[in-house]
Amino acid sequence: MKRLILISSLFFFIFSGNIIAQSNYKSPKKAAVLSLVPGVGQAYTKKYWKIPIIYSALIASGYYINENNSKYVLYRDTYINRMDGISDDLNYTDSQLITLKDFYKRNREISIMLFSLSYILNIIDASVNAHLFEYEVSEDISFKIEPIMIQNNYYSSLKLNIQL
Repeated sequence: MKRLILISSLFFFIFSGNIIAQSNYKSPKKAAVLSLVPGVGQAYTKKYWKIPIIYSALIASGYYINENNSKYVLYRDTYINRMDGISDDLNYTDSQLITLKDFYKRNREISIMLFSLSYILNIIDASVNAHLFEYEVSEDISFKIEPIMIQNNYYSSLKLNIQL
């Protein structure tokens, strides 16, 4: 029931027909809140090509969290069982089991950090895109460097001219 209320309120929030959403203004706060569901903030700011990148990063790091966790649990439980006198089928010494357990624990923690980083970057990206949604780059931008000669003091210089 809570999921239904959350989903329906999210759709109402996204598709509410207000004047601001129909103009070229995109609210950074709204984009950040919508990005709590990965990819929705990018859809709001019309950066659809970023959605598969976000989901592939989250799915890949989620896969490695699961994979590293299962191997960590296997080697940890095997070592604990050996200390209790229960035999196993693995051809590793006790020190190798400890090394493998620590290796997969570290990799699991790194995968969790990468998952969290991907999720946070998703939110930041949507907010920044909303800030820059109205920003237009004109074709009239120019940058010229010209040598100039000052007659009174008999020295030369460079003149920097930027036209926006």
